[in-house]
Amino acid sequence: MTIHGTTEQRREQAYTLRRKYHPDTYTRPSPIRCKKLGHFVYEVTNIERTAKFWTEVMGFVETDRNTHGMVFFRCAADHHGIGLKPMKAGKTPARDVANSLQVEHLAFEVENVEMLKAAKAWFKENNIPVVFEGRKGAGCNISINFLDPDGFEFEIYCDMDQVGPDGRLRPASLFKPKNPLEEAISDPVQKDW
Repeated sequence: MTIHGTTEQRREQAYTLRRKYHPDTYTRPSPIRCKKLGHFVYEVTNIERTAKFWTEVMGFVETDRNTHGMVFFRCAADHHGIGLKPMKAGKTPARDVANSLQVEHLAFEVENVEMLKAAKAWFKENNIPVVFEGRKGAGCNISINFLDPDGFEFEIYCDMDQVGPDGRLRPASLFKPKNPLEEAISDPVQKDW
């Protein structure tokens, strides 16, 4: 059996057990210490249409395709940050946001608010659905959330609060949620707190 076949078989076995996947209490602290968010692979209904989204909308570079029909894209030095997997026949292509657990969104940092303003105008020109623009709260980043061709939500953002060695966080009283984008830009949060 191939590596991919074995992985798929193990996934199916785990999903059919219909049990809790984790205990209520772990035996000891985990040794895992992640360095960064690595990559995201998801199923899509149309590989070529979504490949255009990642290259022409998000500015990623296609790096590879494999024999399983998957396509990989990068935005930095890693081989891939996004992977597209063709949806198998018979699956329901529409997201069921009302009745199933969802991955809400995946976010990508951009350079500054000027890039966000340019992106907002471009999204409007191209009829790309924007579901949020501005500043929400925790992290105080300014962002635009939008949908890909299959309705999955992605975010581009800038100016995320940085947490120093002391672990000090901005108090919630200083979040300043704003919508639309222009209001968030014109009413910035304090840089120091």
